[in-house]
Amino acid sequence: MQMSVAIKLQSSANPVSEPRAILGPTGNRVRASEDPKRKTEAPKKPQRAKNRVQEIPAPVVRNNDSVDSSCSSDCSSSSGSSAKKKLESSRRNVTAKRNRVKNVKVVPDGGVEIEGISPKVSGPIKRCDWITSNSGPLYTSFHDKEWGVPVYDDRKLFELLVFSQALGELSWPAILNKRDIFRKLFDNFDISSIAQFTEKKLLSLKVNGSLLLSEPKLRAIVENAKQMLKVQQEFGSFSNYCWRFVNHQALRNGFRYARQVPVKTPKAELISKDLMQRGFRCVGPTVIYSFMQVSGIVNDHLLTCFRYQECNANVKNDLKSKIEETKELTKAVENTCLSRD
Repeated sequence: MQMSVAIKLQSSANPVSEPRAILGPTGNRVRASEDPKRKTEAPKKPQRAKNRVQEIPAPVVRNNDSVDSSCSSDCSSSSGSSAKKKLESSRRNVTAKRNRVKNVKVVPDGGVEIEGISPKVSGPIKRCDWITSNSGPLYTSFHDKEWGVPVYDDRKLFELLVFSQALGELSWPAILNKRDIFRKLFDNFDISSIAQFTEKKLLSLKVNGSLLLSEPKLRAIVENAKQMLKVQQEFGSFSNYCWRFVNHQALRNGFRYARQVPVKTPKAELISKDLMQRGFRCVGPTVIYSFMQVSGIVNDHLLTCFRYQECNANVKNDLKSKIEETKELTKAVENTCLSRD
C-alpha cells in the first residue's frame, strides 16, 4: 500500500515539472493546466501568418502599385525576391507615366505643349472674327503685329489718325495697300511739314489722276497737323495728350464676340469733343474710337484671339518707361512756362 502511494505521487510529479508558459495569438499567457490542444496550435499561428506574406500571388504585386515595399523585403525565399523586383518595376512605370502627364500646359494659341515629349502640338491660330480665311497676308499681318499695340510716337499716332479718318472712304485692306503712297504724299507723316501744305499742294495729292482722299478730308489733315503742333507745345507730346484720357493705361474690354465690339464709346465721345474744341476736324466719336483701337489705347482683340494676351503683355512692359518719359516731358513744359513768366 505504501508502494502504491509512492507510485501515484511519482506519476503525478512528472507533469508538474514539464509545463511552461506559452504566448498565445493575442499576447496573453496561457497556463499549463489548459487543454493540450491549444498548446500545440499556438506555435503554428505565427507560422501561417508568415507564410501568407511569402505567398503573395504575382498578379497582385503586378497590379497593385500601393503595396508596401516591406512586404517583399520580409520574404527570404526566391518568390519574395521576384515579387520585389516586379514591384519596383511597376513603380518605375507609374512614376514615368505621372511625369509625362503633369508636364502638360496650354499655350496661348489654343494648342497643347508637353514638356519632355514633344516641343509643341497646336491647332490653327485663333484670331479676331474680322480676319477670315479670305483675308490677304497684308491685312492678317496688320492684325497680328500692329492693331491694338500701344503706340507712343507722335508721328505714328498722326499716321493712324489719318488712316482712321480715311476709313469713311476706304477699307483697312485698301488703306494698307496704299500705305506707301500715303507716306510718300504726306512726307512720311512729318507733322511740321504737313502743317505747311498749301492749297496747290493739297490738290496735287493724286493717285492715277484721282485725289487720294476727298478735298474736305485732305484739308482736315492739314488743319489737324497745325493743331497737333499746339498740343505738343501744351502737353509735351500728342502721345501724352491722348494717353492722359485713360490714365496712361490701355483699356481692356475683353469681348468674346465681334458683335459686342462697339463703334464708339463715352470715352471716345469725350476725346472727340475735346479735339473739336481745339480746332481738329473730321474727328467724330466713330473716327476716334477706330483710332483708339488701332493705336492700342483700347485693346479690342477678342478674348479668343491669341493677340489679346500679347497686347496686354506689351502694355505692362512699356508702361513704366512711358510714365517716366511723360513725367520728364511734363517737367520740361512746366519749366518752359515758368521761364516765360
